[in-house]
Amino acid sequence: MKLQQLRYALEVYRQNLNVSEAAEALFTSQPGISKQIRLLEEELGIQIFIRSGKRVVSVSQPGKAVLELAERILRDVQNIKNIGSEFTGQDSGSLTIATTHTQARYALPKIVAEFVKRYPKVQLSIKEGSTHTIAQMISNGDADFAIATIPLDDYSDLRKLPCSEWTHAIFVPHTHPLLDCRHPLSINDLAAYPLVTYEFALNSNSNIFRAFQKAHLKLPKIALSSADTDVLKTYVRLGLGVGLMAKLAYDPQTDHDLQLIDAAHLFGTSSTYIALRSDTYLRGYIYDFISLLAPQLTRERIDQMLYAPIEEDFSI
Repeated sequence: MKLQQLRYALEVYRQNLNVSEAAEALFTSQPGISKQIRLLEEELGIQIFIRSGKRVVSVSQPGKAVLELAERILRDVQNIKNIGSEFTGQDSGSLTIATTHTQARYALPKIVAEFVKRYPKVQLSIKEGSTHTIAQMISNGDADFAIATIPLDDYSDLRKLPCSEWTHAIFVPHTHPLLDCRHPLSINDLAAYPLVTYEFALNSNSNIFRAFQKAHLKLPKIALSSADTDVLKTYVRLGLGVGLMAKLAYDPQTDHDLQLIDAAHLFGTSSTYIALRSDTYLRGYIYDFISLLAPQLTRERIDQMLYAPIEEDFSI
């Protein structure tokens, strides 16, 4: 059994059982992947993948167990490499961060600039995506950690470290009727207009959904949803609806044609989280990046939150 064979099988699974796409992702040939997976199956005496002709159509029951262990083995191999790199090159290596567009565009630039100044030899990569996408990146080992703006409760394999807080705001053109309100903006005022907002606003655990539910109001029509804040602002400018976004996404210079209305009193405070796997070995410079982002998260505090056992409460 070879690590390469495990890596090939796992990549086929990650690519939705598409061998061609797995070969492209691994910069190798499709026949080479198919051959190595068959050799692995012969050695194990089981079928990992169920095939119809030459096409992979599903994963067998024992195959699921093999892939789960393969993922763990490859992650541990990477951790071993990271431990070695920590002592042979403490100020060099790579760091991949998965996050949302809003965080990458508005919250991270100054922090990234300071980090690059401290660690010029570290290859930094920022991957943007929806909350589900970035959580998957961490689960799959495609990123070192994620910066998320909702709790990721559906991902029990991730540890979430509270990082900072943020609030919502309304983005409208200067002539919008909401600016004529003589009182603090109410949820009823907002309910009269279609919204242009984030994709997760439709989730039942979002502050936006809960605020309308608490007011016994239906969620307004969502004229457009996107994970990209700049896309949302573009469509607010086109008049599709009222923008409901993170307040930190308002830039007085680039958004001079839009007016901001604070909506913290309507939707409360939301948290930003750093999400990691508890079985990940963190290089020293990763601790430093997290501390730049959230000074309260010292190395000791991160280790305490990340590696402390989770205590289950079975009381009724």
